[in-house]
Amino acid sequence: MVSIRSVALSCLVVLGLVAACGDDRPPDPIPTPDASGPVTCNNAGEAECGGACVNTGTDSAHCGRCGNACSSIEDCEAGACVERCQIDNLRVASGAVNPANGCEQCSPRTSPTAWTPRADGTQCGTGQVCSAGACSQRCFIDGALHAAGAVNPANACESCQPATSTTQWSARSSVPLLVGGEDITTQGWRTFAQDPNTITQGTDHVRLATSTNTGARTSGQLLITLANAFDATRPFKLRVTMQVESVNNHNSLDSGAAILGGFTSPAGTSTERAQMIYLDRAAIGWADDTQAVGFPVTDGAYHVYELAVDAAKVATVSIDGVARLTRKNFATNGTLAIGDQTNDPNVDGVIRIKSVERLCQ
Repeated sequence: MVSIRSVALSCLVVLGLVAACGDDRPPDPIPTPDASGPVTCNNAGEAECGGACVNTGTDSAHCGRCGNACSSIEDCEAGACVERCQIDNLRVASGAVNPANGCEQCSPRTSPTAWTPRADGTQCGTGQVCSAGACSQRCFIDGALHAAGAVNPANACESCQPATSTTQWSARSSVPLLVGGEDITTQGWRTFAQDPNTITQGTDHVRLATSTNTGARTSGQLLITLANAFDATRPFKLRVTMQVESVNNHNSLDSGAAILGGFTSPAGTSTERAQMIYLDRAAIGWADDTQAVGFPVTDGAYHVYELAVDAAKVATVSIDGVARLTRKNFATNGTLAIGDQTNDPNVDGVIRIKSVERLCQ
C-alpha cells in the first residue's frame, strides 16, 4: 500500500520537472544606446553637423560652420568659400593667369569653365600690355591703347616707347620730318620746280637734280618744302643728313644746293634768301655773302648739317657737330626748304637727302 507521504513526494518531483521543462525562453536582450543621442567628434577640425562629424575646413556643405554651403563655383578651403574655375579638367584659382596666354585669367563670375580676357592695358610682360586678349608691345596711356612708336598728339617730342614705359609717353630725341626712301609727298613735302629737273627715290634717300640746257637763259629749279616744320616763335634746331654729289658755285642770293630755314614760295623773300645757307663745291656760307667757311662739300660723303636758332634769334650752322656759321636776327615763318632754289643758268646741283629731323630740346 502506497503511503500518502510517497505520493506527495512524487508529485513534487513531477511538478519540478514540468517547471524546469517549461522555462527554456531566451533571456531578454541588453538595452542599446539611443542612436539619436549626442555625437562626439574627436578628430581635429571636425564638428557635429546634422548628427554627423564633418571637417568644416574642407566640407563645401558646412564651410567654416554648420550649414554654410559654398556655391557651385566655390571650393571650401581653410573654412572659407573660395571661388574657382573648372577649365580643361583642372580646378583653377580665381584670378590665376593662363600660363599659355598672359592676357587671360580665371574669372569664375564671368565664366567658370573658360579663360576670361584681361582688361586692355594690363601688364602682361616686359614692355607689353594686353590688347583684345593678346599680349603685344603697346602703351596704355590715359585710358587708351597706343601702338609702339605712336606720337603723343599733344607733343611731337614724345611717343609710345614700350621698352621705356607702357603707361607714360617717353621723350624722343628728334621728330622725323623726312625719311629717305619713302614718298616725300605723303610725308607732307611740297615741290616747287622748273625744268630740267628730276626727283627720284633711292632705297634710303630722295635724290634732287637740276641742269641747264645748252644756251638756255634759265636753268632747272627744284625745291622741296615743308610748311610748319617747326614753331617759328620758339627756339628750334634742324638736322639735315645729305650728300652733295655735284654743284655749281652760287650767285649772291641764289644757290644750286641750299637749305632755307624760312621760305615763301616760289623762291623766298629777300630776307629768306639773304640768310639762306648755300653749299658750293668746297665751301658753305650765308647767301648774302656775309660769312663763309671752306669745307669739302662734294667729297662723296654724307654730312650732317644743323641749323639752330636760339631764343635771341641767333642762328648757328654746324657740320658734323662742329659750328661753322652764325648770324643774328634770324627771321623765319616755320617753313623749311631744301634743294636748288634758283633758275639762274648754270647754277645747278645734285643732292641726296637721307633724312631731315627737328631735334627735341
